[in-house]
Amino acid sequence: MPLNPLNLVSLGSINDDGSKKTLHPADVAGKFTRSRRIVALVLIIVYVALPWIPVNGFPAVFLDVLNRRFHFMGLTLAVQDLWVGFFLVTGLGFGLFYVTALFGRVWCGWTCPYTVFLEHVYRRIERLIDGDATARRKLDAAPWTPSKIARRVFKHSLYILSSLIIAHVFLSYFVSLEQLYEMMHHSPQAHAIAFGVMAFLTVGLYGAFSWFREQFCVIMCPYGRMQSALVDDHTINVGYDKIRGEPRGKAGTAGAGDCVNCLRCVQVCPTGIDIRNGLQLECIGCAACADACDTIMTKLGRKTGLVRYDSLTAFEGGQTRLVRPRIILYTGLLLLGLGVFGFSASRIQPLRANVLRVQGSPYYVTNNIVRNQFLVRLINKRNEPRTFNLALEGEMPAGLAAAGADAPVTIAAQDEELKPLMITLPEAAFKAPFKLNISITDTKDGKTYHTKPFEFAGPDPTLKSNDYLDAKQYLQK
Repeated sequence: MPLNPLNLVSLGSINDDGSKKTLHPADVAGKFTRSRRIVALVLIIVYVALPWIPVNGFPAVFLDVLNRRFHFMGLTLAVQDLWVGFFLVTGLGFGLFYVTALFGRVWCGWTCPYTVFLEHVYRRIERLIDGDATARRKLDAAPWTPSKIARRVFKHSLYILSSLIIAHVFLSYFVSLEQLYEMMHHSPQAHAIAFGVMAFLTVGLYGAFSWFREQFCVIMCPYGRMQSALVDDHTINVGYDKIRGEPRGKAGTAGAGDCVNCLRCVQVCPTGIDIRNGLQLECIGCAACADACDTIMTKLGRKTGLVRYDSLTAFEGGQTRLVRPRIILYTGLLLLGLGVFGFSASRIQPLRANVLRVQGSPYYVTNNIVRNQFLVRLINKRNEPRTFNLALEGEMPAGLAAAGADAPVTIAAQDEELKPLMITLPEAAFKAPFKLNISITDTKDGKTYHTKPFEFAGPDPTLKSNDYLDAKQYLQK
């Protein structure tokens, strides 16, 4: 298929009539390609292995939505601790911006899960079955023969199988491998939600990686559109050295630059752009063009690096400055965020305790005794059962009594307990509302935790009207 006209108006993956163009990037070898494959292999291994690695009795990463427990490398968070996720999500986002300001879209080309699976799984399958770029284009244009049909069925079967594996691994992060294996031995109706999620992911992955492909990066992903606000003239990006390469001409042409206009950089680009046109929306910074150009330069006996990682300032003959006001500001904000996250994470306790007032009246008066009723909620985040002793603390007037906080409480691993608590005080001893709290002591390690203060309420002792007496009689009933 002929290449689109090289310009800065149309996308390299779109035909002149606006239809989607099927790209067949040529295979390439070189130092960046080898490094990217190693990185991709490591990332895929990590993705598959994390649900298999036990840490403190749970998978290394286990988002147990059903039981509202989230396990990260031995740290267990209850749903009440998910505010920590704010720092995780914003930290990852800001870290991505920070890396972009330094090295452009290196995330997209090297570590983005979409790129990893597309370039190093699905396109490797396609190259294995259909051949190199030239063979794939010929096969697309060829009529439907038994051989072509067999190739298509085999290739798409492997696509579906790969999508199924990726979807099942993803699902195991939420249900654990053990539960996933058990689910697979039952009918889909027995676990309809989990099966629906897996089926939806499989169809989505298959459609994205078999047909939509690079259009996801160009059309749906907002990151490429944000890069113009994140980079500057000193950001390291993949670029073309125009000073050295222009004017273009064949080898041996008098007065020509080093670029021989072989179009090899265009042929290997996974998004179909010409890097010689400058930084573009579709560029994912994969450096396939750099490896392709270096191969040509080596064959011609010329210096490599005509296409390379460098800054716009360096391509124009200047000196790249990695340390600049933008980076200093980003570094300060990143360190501040890490500090706040570290402090916040250190405040997470293996026991969560709070006191809830029972619904209804805040207090009751019976036989001149003021009664408040509460529920003590205890959540044991540890992966083992623990026993706790509860004790009432605070400004306790004479005659105060508590029932329900006197016996030890044993809570199973990753479980919670609701314990009723009734506090009484003679009406004559109640002068004004006062604060109490409960201390909870772990009988195993002796560590003591405290609830937030809660209020003991009662009637206003200054009220002596008939309205108050009528209300008191009503409450006594």
